[in-house]
Amino acid sequence: MNVLQLVPKLEVGGVERGTVDLARYLTLSAHKAVVISSGGRLVKRLDEVGARHYALPIGRKNPFTIVLMIIKVCRIIKRENIDIVHARSRVPAIIGFFASRFTLKTFITTAHGQYRRHLTSYVMGWGKLVITANSVMARYMMDSFGVRPDKIRIVPRGVDVKKFAFHSPNEKKNKYFTVGMVSRLTPLKGHIDFIKAVSRVSRSVNNLKVYIVGNRKTAKEGYLKEMDLLIKRLSLDGVIEFIDTVDDVSALLNKLDVLVSANREQEAFGRVIIEAQSAGVPCVCTKVGGIPEIVEDNKTGLLCESTNPKDMADKILKLFENKELSTKLAINVRKSVEEKYNLNEMMCGTFRVYQEALKSFRILIIKISALGDVILGIPSIRAIRKKYPDAVIKVLVGLESRDVLKNLPFIDKIIITDFKKRDKGLKGFLRIANIVRKEDFDVTFDFQNNKKSHLLSFLSCAPVRYGYDNGKYSLLLNRKIKDRKPALDPVSHQMRVLKLVGIFDIDKKPLLVPTEREEEWADNFLKSNWINPKAPVICINLESSSRWSTKRWPVKYFVQLSERLAKEFFLRVIVTGQNLTDENNKKFLKVAKCKPVSAIGKTTIGQLEALISKSSLLITSDSAPMHIAAGVGTPFVALFGPTDPKRHVPQSHKSRVLKNDMKCSPCYKTSCLTRNSCMKAIKPEEVFDAVCDLLDLGERGKVK
Repeated sequence: MNVLQLVPKLEVGGVERGTVDLARYLTLSAHKAVVISSGGRLVKRLDEVGARHYALPIGRKNPFTIVLMIIKVCRIIKRENIDIVHARSRVPAIIGFFASRFTLKTFITTAHGQYRRHLTSYVMGWGKLVITANSVMARYMMDSFGVRPDKIRIVPRGVDVKKFAFHSPNEKKNKYFTVGMVSRLTPLKGHIDFIKAVSRVSRSVNNLKVYIVGNRKTAKEGYLKEMDLLIKRLSLDGVIEFIDTVDDVSALLNKLDVLVSANREQEAFGRVIIEAQSAGVPCVCTKVGGIPEIVEDNKTGLLCESTNPKDMADKILKLFENKELSTKLAINVRKSVEEKYNLNEMMCGTFRVYQEALKSFRILIIKISALGDVILGIPSIRAIRKKYPDAVIKVLVGLESRDVLKNLPFIDKIIITDFKKRDKGLKGFLRIANIVRKEDFDVTFDFQNNKKSHLLSFLSCAPVRYGYDNGKYSLLLNRKIKDRKPALDPVSHQMRVLKLVGIFDIDKKPLLVPTEREEEWADNFLKSNWINPKAPVICINLESSSRWSTKRWPVKYFVQLSERLAKEFFLRVIVTGQNLTDENNKKFLKVAKCKPVSAIGKTTIGQLEALISKSSLLITSDSAPMHIAAGVGTPFVALFGPTDPKRHVPQSHKSRVLKNDMKCSPCYKTSCLTRNSCMKAIKPEEVFDAVCDLLDLGERGKVK
């Protein structure tokens, strides 16, 4: 495995030392470790462990520099054949995210701090997996940046217990009572509070020595002046000593009697705390962020309130005055460090995250259209599952079509959109785009094939996006095929895209699976209408889409057909549909003398599936029930006029398509100057013969 880590600098700090430790672990395990940073004191450590370092200013916030760095990092990824890009800070994460997308590599982030909620902080949640040091930081990333819980992996930071060997406070014979603080010189670390606390401690401790460790070169000038001025004003010049950086943190800790962490804001972990705990140095820490997870008050350390110098001073004095307490805390916490914060376990845990991320594969299938079209997409979804059995497959589908997918075993989740109401307009569109982006898909299959779906595919940030090159924003897809004629049936049409991923064979039959509750509803419906479940029963559908009146077969033809089937074969007829106020439905129920059973407006999609599955046959025009019949395995007679059956009829083991060859058909028009002559040309006798043939009807009232 080849791993690239991105950090702003390699100065002495918890994040930076963790970067070097991981590089060492990778190289010792026969993997390649590459680090990009702007340089620093720890670069020589990388050279010592056999890792490769590239010096680039990836911590600069200048937009032009960021774009340039993305290009350069892409080149390094290709040159070093990188598998994993692991970012540990915000600006490097922006660079790493886009570089990994352009090079199709796996992107991981480690959230080291409780970042403020602004735009650049969100990128720390964009990794395929997001590593945090504890549950507090995990919860913060979920609550503040909307990171999905299932993509967070908690890997506690570790310490080399051999390097940070334990020395009991009883063994130390220091001339001074020595207190230290090791952190970046920035206001959120609370140096001002610490200096004020030291002033209070100095009144009770004559032999006090204080070390503040941090790189003054990288600190802001104003903050340095504020600290220096406060030290002079409190007459602490001879007590406090600044140390720019230390190469050997363990040697520094051996000099300390107390380590202080004075953070003002939420601290995610604090690596130096567990290093001090391993070395037997009692800690006084502010009660912020994840610190209480590693410091249990009065058991493994002492906690104080943040921005409260008096409370901090009291806790330091408590350790000064009670050597027995210091020893007790040191012994207790050393055991805790050995059990929970072992460096090797941290490295192994991080490596396991890498392995999981490489194996993880997330697929988005976009099919937002009408119910029938979604059903016709089921064979393709099933084929994708067969190709990628371990992948997470989610389908973006319209509100009205969601029910047909909910019971399918090869779909992990459906994402519902409602572009007619809730998600109408730019705001709603961006809401859906944000949802799919957060899912961190690796691949999208755009079977919707329009501008909106192409844009959603692009905004998902999936590195690989399949679909058709049809000129409708198709430049947003990076794996596409020309949408050529002649017209193909929907499944064969989708097969052309699937061939791009090596899927050449597909079962074209759709599959719908009603639930037990829906099956029970259908049984009860038949019984309540005095229909024997074992007796032949015909479903008819008079409806079509409200804008497709040209698809409708004349009502009088449905009446003639139903009455003949009832008269000659005693077949009961069930009328399906959703609209009770539809004029065709109302007229049929009023005129037909065969006592049809009305299920109009009484079924959900799932209940309609169950009802059609228990029927002997369905008679319908080009509409959703035709696709449902194919999905549940019920024979059907399909009546076509303005649309082309070659493009719309689903694969079925038993079906008949009736269409009259007219010059104007198929026209795909929603209104007709000849008053739907193509549909009127299909006579009831033809449909009757097709029904008899499909059901193998013999003598009067009998099925062969």
